[in-house]
Amino acid sequence: MHPLIRTARATGLLYLGLAISGGLGFLLIRPQLFVADDAGATLTRLVEHGSLARVGIALELLLVLTQALTAVWFYRLFRTVDSVAAGSIAAFGMANAIAILGSAALLGTAAEVARTPVGDAAVTAQLLYLVSGNLWTVGAIFFGLWLIPMGRCVHRSGWMPRFLGWLLVVGGVGYVLSAFVGYLAPGAGMIADVLTVPASVGEFWMIGYLLVRGVRAQALPGSPRAATVPPLPTGSPG
Repeated sequence: MHPLIRTARATGLLYLGLAISGGLGFLLIRPQLFVADDAGATLTRLVEHGSLARVGIALELLLVLTQALTAVWFYRLFRTVDSVAAGSIAAFGMANAIAILGSAALLGTAAEVARTPVGDAAVTAQLLYLVSGNLWTVGAIFFGLWLIPMGRCVHRSGWMPRFLGWLLVVGGVGYVLSAFVGYLAPGAGMIADVLTVPASVGEFWMIGYLLVRGVRAQALPGSPRAATVPPLPTGSPG
């Protein structure tokens, strides 16, 4: 297998791990533990479902790990295409990982408070979950920002469909805007959700393309259009 395809597929695999861990932790487990308008119910669930709470924390840590590695692998994939854009993907991805790392620490503290109450345990645990959720909300800025240079690299390389590049850029802008909408118009949650749809479509398309095809055949040495695409440096790790 060509090193460029190997790097692309490794990137796709890490990106898939990011999507799965994020979806399971934030969309599946968190709603089973956190009750937005009832601190007592949240504490009760944390006490009764301590194992589930620990799994949720582990999934957020897995998300941090896969996010950081995906950011590095995207840099390895696109650094010969546009070093600034590739570096931006890595930087914004790392900032995203740090935001979720903070969220994981807050969830860990909430679980500890549930096991060993300090003061008003219900209020404390509820507050910790609220701050964790807001880290995800403000982190939407970096969720979006890393998609914009990713889309630029797709365009410049010609390794993936051009429309995918546009979709990633539009999705990135939408994700950034959703963070502002969440605070400036708290009652417009549906609008914020709609703004993130292009990003979700673009990300899953990107994951699928990286895993199935890696890059277009003409990106590889020996193809008719290979000379128009920046080559992977000799000896570069796959």
